[in-house]
Amino acid sequence: GRVKTLHPAIFAGILASRESNEHMLELKKKGILPIDLVVVNLYPFKEGLIRNLNHDEMIELIDVGGVSLIRAAAKNYVSCTVLTSPSDYRQFMDELSSTGKISITTRAEFAVKAFSLTSEYDSMIAGYLKETSGKIGEFELPEIFTMDLKKEMELRYGENPHQQGAIYRWKGDKLSLLDAEILHGKKMSYNNYMDVDTALNVVLEFNIPACCIVKHANPCGVGTGENVNEAFNRAYTTDPISAFGGIIAFNRPVDFITANDISSSFFEVIVAPDFHDDALSVLKKKKNLRLLKLPIGEFNPYPYHNLLRVRGGLLVQESDWIVEDPTKWEVVSDRQPTDMEMEAMIFAWKVVKWVKSNGIVLATREMTIGIGAGQPSRVGSVEIAIKNAHNQGKYTGGTALASDGFFPFRDSIDAAAEAGVSAVVEPGGSVRDREVIDAANEHDMVLVFTRTRHFRH
Repeated sequence: GRVKTLHPAIFAGILASRESNEHMLELKKKGILPIDLVVVNLYPFKEGLIRNLNHDEMIELIDVGGVSLIRAAAKNYVSCTVLTSPSDYRQFMDELSSTGKISITTRAEFAVKAFSLTSEYDSMIAGYLKETSGKIGEFELPEIFTMDLKKEMELRYGENPHQQGAIYRWKGDKLSLLDAEILHGKKMSYNNYMDVDTALNVVLEFNIPACCIVKHANPCGVGTGENVNEAFNRAYTTDPISAFGGIIAFNRPVDFITANDISSSFFEVIVAPDFHDDALSVLKKKKNLRLLKLPIGEFNPYPYHNLLRVRGGLLVQESDWIVEDPTKWEVVSDRQPTDMEMEAMIFAWKVVKWVKSNGIVLATREMTIGIGAGQPSRVGSVEIAIKNAHNQGKYTGGTALASDGFFPFRDSIDAAAEAGVSAVVEPGGSVRDREVIDAANEHDMVLVFTRTRHFRH
């Protein structure tokens, strides 16, 4: 039956305070013995998910009595010890054998583990019910935000050596960066995970073979092509200096010729759906190179929560995974874009959303030419993108420029025109839009408003 342990005699024995004469007299009056130790292993709900049991079977795996016993014992940890994992039995037995009792400090430690377990358990059930109710693809900002996180591993350190760091698994996602198979190299660092995430987001924007190189959470080169070799070389030649020591992501398996090209420089990580055997034989010669195999095509397409801790709070927002339709963009200039200019603007727009604001991308329809990121002034990012392109001997004439936010003045358009840029795509929405449009028309440039902003901080 469903009701086994939900009995007042059991819960009275667990919850009674040993320091209360009233409680102890009541137990004696009712013939109830105090319970000093509660050991519970919950129904294996997680294992049921893994085994893909049917809904009725999953409902039966929702433990009620076990959770109730755990919570009662953890609440009264001053008088009662609660054990919720076989991994804690040794600690319990060793302390009991050596001291004849369990200290209040240890009981409190076990209570913390107990409440953490029940919180995780309930969150897992809530996630399952949300998924089976058909709401898994719907984004919401709940009144009470709970996170079902499990520490996967501790990292050597955080962003810097003096900071502690770890990575936790977000259980709601079907596929995680933590599922990556490390084919070669040492463990990933905090910064590696940050950069890999950005690089993956970029290549997931493309349906054709694509490559993205990231350094310090900013793309420094993106390319597409008929194959991964073309994609890599186009990405790499954007800025070989910045690419040194960077992270590479592909949305197609890495082949032998691409591996040879990669091996001529130094990179920290390569992540791809797979690696050809002969490519692995080349890349594994690089001692400090990490090779990650991850079926990135299986990533969930629906929006997720982006989180940022601030003093006294947590900022939560929907991820920037809006599906845009370029056919609905608004051409606000007198001149209409050519097919090639439109393709270049679409390419640049896909990349700029992953560049730190103020973000600027110069591109053709196949590759980035120059990238300007993180400047407090938009024209400053424009100037850096142009300078970076020219420093690499790139011809900026006829290229497209994408801006993650609107242009507050015409100065960015003037700077782009001087560099030969022929088409600009931006959100629009400035009080000086008319001034910016007039500048584009003066230079016979194409100017397109998307009406969607892509700030990234």
